[in-house]
Amino acid sequence: SGEELVEVYHSANPMEAQVIKSLLESFGISCLLKSNAAPSVHVFTVDGLGEVKIMVRALMAEAAKKLIKGDNDV
Repeated sequence: SGEELVEVYHSANPMEAQVIKSLLESFGISCLLKSNAAPSVHVFTVDGLGEVKIMVRALMAEAAKKLIKGDNDV
């Protein structure tokens, strides 16, 4: 179904992930940030541990990817 969560973007920068989350939510696309790393004072990525994945419902994935790319014809 279109309810399962799929990854539409990943970032090594948690701040960038927050900006993208805000962008998607401003267009009515709810999303979830998923990270493998425990919150830390270290702002770097080691073997992908600091990556933040942006997850949305499968139904909204195409629209989300277009918004992230800057294609506003959603």
